[in-house]
Amino acid sequence: MPTNLIILVAAIVVALIVFRALLSLLKTFLSTAIAIFIVIVILRFFGFSTNDLMHELNHLGQTLQHFIETK
Repeated sequence: MPTNLIILVAAIVVALIVFRALLSLLKTFLSTAIAIFIVIVILRFFGFSTNDLMHELNHLGQTLQHFIETK
């Protein structure tokens, strides 16, 4: 078997593995983005703004620390 053929098959296998990994990463990214979008739309429906959400995310550590200390 010529070495060029072996290298070609190995390159195709590696390319397929990389493609599947990138496809999986893209799928994860899109599902996360859609979930975040849905949360933001629901918050908007209840009258909260994205600034309110960002404020809570910025102070999440302090909120969790306060919650743990009071238990």
